[in-house]
Amino acid sequence: MQLALQLIAYVIGFSFYAMIMSAMIRGQWRQYPFVFLWVLGDCVTTILEIEPFLNYDAAAPEQKTSFQNLYWWDERIMQVFVFLLVISLIYRAAAHLKNRNALVASVVGGILVFAGITFLIYYNPHIRTGQWMNPWLRALNFSAVIVDLGLWGLLIGARNKDYRLLMISGAFGIQFTIAAIGQSIRHLSHGNLTAQVTGYVMSCANLACLYILWQTLRPAPKSNHPESPLHSAASIEKSRPK
Repeated sequence: MQLALQLIAYVIGFSFYAMIMSAMIRGQWRQYPFVFLWVLGDCVTTILEIEPFLNYDAAAPEQKTSFQNLYWWDERIMQVFVFLLVISLIYRAAAHLKNRNALVASVVGGILVFAGITFLIYYNPHIRTGQWMNPWLRALNFSAVIVDLGLWGLLIGARNKDYRLLMISGAFGIQFTIAAIGQSIRHLSHGNLTAQVTGYVMSCANLACLYILWQTLRPAPKSNHPESPLHSAASIEKSRPK
């Protein structure tokens, strides 16, 4: 049952990866390059982890160690992509602000300081990597949630709403929040059943994020109904300079 659910998640996830990247390659990757980079990175790291993950129970001890090292390095890389993504979205959302560069610089500085402090708190070379990486990633995901909330505040406060950017930030807000909660539960409870349940929930959150991104970034369907002359005339009138 567990294998079947995992295979279904892989099929759905890779379908979303393909559809999102196909839609973005048509031009939107220039508007949201770090969204494209995050989707690509998530896809590649998932591919690298499929074979060792599916064969983990029957693997030799050294193979399990190798997979664990791969997994935690993938998590580090994706966390870098997460913050590059959030910073790029804030930079885009703050286009109407005069102090945009100062705002972005302060966000970058705050992220680096927070990541450094929490790393010093949780890092311990004398324990397994997952024992200190899990709470550190939990802290980083909570900080990503806070930054994403700030991004929402910028977007909602803007006079001209960028609804596409609102949807993108909402999708990643779901991803970061569930990841942080799941990592917290794993850190507090060490049972295998808890780890499996939180893994399913985090996978569902990832699929929900990908689905929202696909719906947001895919080309708008062409209408089969031609624009009425009255509507066209009104549009032309509105577009004329006063």
